Amino acid sequence: MEQFIIKGGVPLHGEVSIGGAKNAALGILAAAIMTDETVTIENVPNVRDTRVLLQAIEGIGAKVKFVSNNTIEINGGSICDVIVDYEYIRKIRASYYLLGALLGKYNKSQVALPGGCNIGSRPIDQHLKGFRALGATVDISHGMINTSAEQLVGGHIYFDVVSVGATINVMMAACLAEGNTILENAAKEPHIVDVANFLNSMGANIKGAGTDIIRIKGVEKLHGTTYSIIPDQIEAGTFMCAAAATAGDVLIKNIIPKHLESLTAKLIEIGCTVEEFDDAIRVVGTENLQSTNVKTLPYPGFPTDMQPQMAAVLSIAKGSSMIIESIFENRFKYVDEIVRMGAKIKVEGNTAYVEGVEKLTGAQMSSPDLRAGAALVIAALSAEGISQIDEIEYIQRGYEDFEIKLQDLGAIIERIDSEKEALKTKLKIG
Repeated sequence: MEQFIIKGGVPLHGEVSIGGAKNAALGILAAAIMTDETVTIENVPNVRDTRVLLQAIEGIGAKVKFVSNNTIEINGGSICDVIVDYEYIRKIRASYYLLGALLGKYNKSQVALPGGCNIGSRPIDQHLKGFRALGATVDISHGMINTSAEQLVGGHIYFDVVSVGATINVMMAACLAEGNTILENAAKEPHIVDVANFLNSMGANIKGAGTDIIRIKGVEKLHGTTYSIIPDQIEAGTFMCAAAATAGDVLIKNIIPKHLESLTAKLIEIGCTVEEFDDAIRVVGTENLQSTNVKTLPYPGFPTDMQPQMAAVLSIAKGSSMIIESIFENRFKYVDEIVRMGAKIKVEGNTAYVEGVEKLTGAQMSSPDLRAGAALVIAALSAEGISQIDEIEYIQRGYEDFEIKLQDLGAIIERIDSEKEALKTKLKIG
């Protein structure tokens, strides 16, 4: 079981380059199988979630070739199965994107119910509602979601709630449906725009991605393409928070600053200096952070995936802060872990009340999910003394070379895989 050993109290300094967006990559990798021609995808983050999805894609017969660490060729012409019951696929949420991709291409799909981080209820009813509106029959039995249609036909779909997953999934299926489809109350996240742009580069006809109404004109077939995935706004935001929490000075490169506006505004509010460039952001922290209030909302609001990291920063900000989580109900599981470090955070329902403390102190903690794990790392980097973070496989689901990038910024962090090694590392860095 791998762990991080971190000695805190060192301000981060330097430059870090951000990888491709994990959430965009998962939709794009699934969509790549919708043509029989070869698709080349660049800037793919080499993280656990993308590797598992690629194994599942290979498992149904598609050809996957790593051109380099972050460039992948996929050819879906050799797919021989529309049943995805691969043992690992249950571990990642994005397995459901294969439903829309296979349904669109073959008019049928069968995929195991998805897993992922346990951060709250994430029902797939809007996905299934969308598939049914396109003329598919859908049922769930024996842990599998089964969809089939004689012919998908465009429809008018109003999502009852804003759902990133459902927007991407139904958009994929509708690309190859007969006629026109309108998706209303669609999600507007940057990775939805990226998946739509990718599908359009394959010959799809999608307009309005990034707004709440997406219009899709069905085409007969899709073709090969070469496409580069957008930078990961959550990885970028995580390094921004790490700079803030350690009173550091970090230039975060290869990003789209517009995607980070809600976080940038909050960091400026609490006293950080933030400088924007065309494709980079510089964050200069301060030892005199101030409190603020945060409410998570669908894009362009403050992202739920940045809420735990922001909480880690606010735990050492002067005064009282309030964090309202309006997306996922189980997103405060990291609080008990940060409290071990001396943080004063009280959770009531969907709200966390944070009373800033002068400093956190190192502790042994366990990562409960992906973004919570990143928050614990930020807290440990700002703390006095040595921390140990267990269950870091959650963190590896969404961050490529996380500890290496932090080391390059001056952080004292080591990844180890045994208690003996942990003891040795603590003595070495202590």
